[in-house]
Amino acid sequence: MKFNDLNKQYQAYRPEIDAAIQSVIESASFIHGKEIELLEEELAAFAGVKHALACSSGTDALLLSLMTLDLQPGDEVICPAFSFIASASMVSFCKARPVFVDVSPIDFNIDITKIEAKITPRTKGIIAVSLFGQCADFEAINQIAKSHGLWVIEDGAQSFGATYHGQRSCSMTDIATTSFFPAKPLGCYGDGGAIFANNDEWAAKLKMLRSHGQEQRYQHKLIGINGRMDTLQAAILRVKLKYFEKEIKNRQQAATLYSNLLKGQVLLPEVADGRESSWAQFTVMIENRDLVREKLAEKGIPTTVHYPIILPKQEAFRDDVLSDERFEVAELLSETVLSLPIHGFITEEEIKLVCHELIELLEDQPQRREDAEKVLNLAPLRLRGENRK
Repeated sequence: MKFNDLNKQYQAYRPEIDAAIQSVIESASFIHGKEIELLEEELAAFAGVKHALACSSGTDALLLSLMTLDLQPGDEVICPAFSFIASASMVSFCKARPVFVDVSPIDFNIDITKIEAKITPRTKGIIAVSLFGQCADFEAINQIAKSHGLWVIEDGAQSFGATYHGQRSCSMTDIATTSFFPAKPLGCYGDGGAIFANNDEWAAKLKMLRSHGQEQRYQHKLIGINGRMDTLQAAILRVKLKYFEKEIKNRQQAATLYSNLLKGQVLLPEVADGRESSWAQFTVMIENRDLVREKLAEKGIPTTVHYPIILPKQEAFRDDVLSDERFEVAELLSETVLSLPIHGFITEEEIKLVCHELIELLEDQPQRREDAEKVLNLAPLRLRGENRK
C-alpha cells in the first residue's frame, strides 16, 4: 500500500500524459510554451477568477504574492501556528515578521476569534492556510481584514478544488496561491504552483516579477525572480485537471468511509458547515501516536505526521515569538495528529484494511480509555468552538 499512489494515477492517464509530454518535447518549447497559457486559462476558469499565473512552486507563489503586495522589512503578517513552513517563511524571507495565531479546534485552520488580538499598527495582512483540504473561514477573515485595512492571501496548497459556501478555494481573497507538488490533490511531476487574482494591475505585476521583472524581453521594470513553470509540467497538469473533479469526489467518498469505520475509535476530522474538503490529507487525532504509527508500518500501512513541531517552536522563528506565548490547540495537534493513506485511486478494500489494523492496535493498547476525545482533551476545545462553524 502507498500513502499516495501516484503510479496508479499515472497508469490511468498514461496515454494522454505520454502524448502531452511528447508534444512538448517535439515542439522544443520548454519555457513559456503554449501549454502554459492554456493551463492558466483553465485554472482561472476552474477557480472562478480573472487571472491565474503558473509559477515554479507553491512557495514561489507566496513569495511573488508578497512582493506584489509590497511587503516591507519590519511589516507584520498574521499566520497560523499549525501549518507547513512555506507561508510564514516567505514573510521572513521578505524581512518582515510572521505573527502566529493559534488554530481552531473545529477545522484546524487559523482561529478567527484570536486574530484581532495580534493585529498592531505594523500589521499589513493575513495569510490564511486552508489546511488538510478545507478552506479557512474566509467570510470572517475578510471582514476582519477589511475593518483593519489589511490584505488577505489564501495559501491553498492543500485545498485547491475545495469549496466554501459554493465558492472555490483560491477565489475569495485579494490574492491566493496553490502548490502542484506531486503529492497534492492536483500535482505535477516536479515542483509547480499558481497564483490567483482578480486585480488586473496585480496580475500584470505578478507576471513581470516571476520573469526577472521583465515588461518586455530585456526590459526590466522591476526586480523579480525566475519563478516560471516549465512547459512539461503545464502539459501534465492540463491532463490531470480534466479528471480532477472526479478524483476529488473519490477522495470525499474515501473520507466518508474512513469516518464511518473509525467513528468512536479516534478523534475524526470535521468539515465545517457550508464547506467541502478536497481531502489533501485524512488526519485523525490519536493518543500514543508514534507507537501506533510504528505498529502500522510493521503491517505495511504507511502514515505520516503533519506537523510534529509547530511553527512558533521552530528555530527559524525564535526571534518572532514571545517566551510566554502559548498555542494550545496547535501544540496538542502536533502531538496527536496522524494522516492515513488517501488519494483519488484508493480502494474500499485498502481503507477497510487500514481501519481494521488501526482499531485492532487501539484495542490492544494498555490504559486505553473508551472516550478518545477525552483522552486527547480536544473535545472540550471543540465544544467551546462550535459557534465558530
